[in-house]
Amino acid sequence: MMNILLTNDDGIDSEGLQKLAKLLRSNGKYKVSVIAPDVNRSGISNALSLLGGPVKLSALGEDTWCCSGFPADCVLIGLKGVITERPDIVISGINRGENLGSDIIYSGTAAAARQASLSGIPGIALSLAGRPPFNWDMAASWSAEHVEKLLSHWKEGAFLNVNIPNQTGYPEGMEITWPASKNYKDSLKLVTSLDGNQWCFLYGEEELTVSEEGSDCYTVSRNFVSVSIVRNYPVVLDLTIPKPVDN
Repeated sequence: MMNILLTNDDGIDSEGLQKLAKLLRSNGKYKVSVIAPDVNRSGISNALSLLGGPVKLSALGEDTWCCSGFPADCVLIGLKGVITERPDIVISGINRGENLGSDIIYSGTAAAARQASLSGIPGIALSLAGRPPFNWDMAASWSAEHVEKLLSHWKEGAFLNVNIPNQTGYPEGMEITWPASKNYKDSLKLVTSLDGNQWCFLYGEEELTVSEEGSDCYTVSRNFVSVSIVRNYPVVLDLTIPKPVDN
């Protein structure tokens, strides 16, 4: 039986996580443990609360916990003793919205998969790419059916970043891709309060994406599932360099 640790960055109550956990647990081939943040931790990247002190772990049922920390904390907590049997795979998601291109630098969903892979365990980040309404049943069903297929693409020293097109029906297929480059068009607004302090508000506009053929953005736009094999370089500025991992 395959042992799966399931986590996310949207929080324990996220519909994507809950539906995927239910489907995986209904399959007799998997033993599923869930450890997820107690609140939304989107955009937190690979931050670790554990480095600054303890985090609270709350049991919610059999093999299910929520934690006051971040997605990477959830993975470490599971690997270091909360789960009695070491996971064979860590699945992070299903995220609410895409993690395409440069998004993987900021994504807590991707960070959980990265943390697993850094610990020598296959890590897969799953995201539902698109805008509401989200077709969670389709995404959960597709993901549950393709666990072994996705695992076959994992390579040591990397993690998989998977984006599923948000459509009512199943995608056309699955393609190995690389993360596209994104140019974020952010703007900052400063507001001075009566006490003299300045409050900073960051606003994001539509980003510019280099959607080359073979990239994740290009693939998802054609209604194919994108599977990017992302290297775990110790020191690198841009994780989206379009160079696939060698077979």
